[in-house]
Amino acid sequence: MKIAIIGTGNLGSSIAKGLIKNESFTSLYLSDRNTKAVKNFESIDNVFVTNDNALAVEQSDIILFALQPKHIDGVLESVKPIITNDHIIMSVAAGVDTVRIENILGADKKIIRIMPNTAISIGKSMTCIAANAAGQDKVPLAEDIFNQLGTTMVIPEDLVQAATVICASGIAFWMRLVRATTQGAIQLGFEAEEAHELAVQTCFGSASLLIESGRHPEQEIDRVTTPSGCTIEGLNEMEHQGLSSALIQGIVASFEKINQLKKN
Repeated sequence: MKIAIIGTGNLGSSIAKGLIKNESFTSLYLSDRNTKAVKNFESIDNVFVTNDNALAVEQSDIILFALQPKHIDGVLESVKPIITNDHIIMSVAAGVDTVRIENILGADKKIIRIMPNTAISIGKSMTCIAANAAGQDKVPLAEDIFNQLGTTMVIPEDLVQAATVICASGIAFWMRLVRATTQGAIQLGFEAEEAHELAVQTCFGSASLLIESGRHPEQEIDRVTTPSGCTIEGLNEMEHQGLSSALIQGIVASFEKINQLKKN
C-alpha cells in the first residue's frame, strides 16, 4: 500500500512508527511543515520525508490526515485539486466529521475517520473506525491496516466523539492513575523506580486479566477482596473520596470539550 501521512505531530509520528514497525506499506510519505519529529525515518527503505503535501498525495493511494482541527480545512483545500476518486481519505483529526471533509473534497470521495491512540506506535492501539457512504467498502481495508497496529472496532460515526475521549484521551487518564499509584507506593516506602515498576506491571496485569478471562472488572475485584480485608478497606476509602465519580466526571467534561471543538 502506498500511504501518506499529512501531519507528523505526536499522533501522526506514532502512526508512522507503528506502520514502519510492521512494514505495513510499499511506500510511506511523511509530510509536514516541520519534519523534525520524523527526520530520522528518512534512512528507512521506502519512507520519504517531505514538506510538500501535494507530492505526498500524488505518490500515494491512502492519505491519512493527522492534523489539528483548526488546520485541516486549509490543508484539504490545498490538495483538493489532486485528490481523485481512487484515493482513500483517512482522518484522525479530533472533532472533524466526514461531512466537514465532504464539504471540501466532495461526498463522492471515500472518507474514513480513524481514532487511534498513541499506543499505536508499539502496536497496542485501540482504534475506532467510521466511514461516509462512499467509503463503506473500504472499511475492511482500514481494519486490516490498523489491526496490525492494535485492536479495531467499527462504530457509527455519531460515537466517534465519545470514542476519542475513551480511547485517545483515555491514554492520559490511565497514565494519571498509574502516576497516582506510583506516588502512593513511594509514600509507603518504595524508591521511585521500584514504585513505577510496581504500578506499571500491576496495571498491565489487570488489563491482561480482563482481556484473557473475559470477566467483568467486579468479578476480578471479588477475587482479590476478602471480608474485613485491606483491599476492600482501600476501595471503600477511594469511593468515599470520589474516585469513580471523578473519573466519570472527567470523561464527561472531555466529551463536552470535544463537542465544542466540533462546532468551531
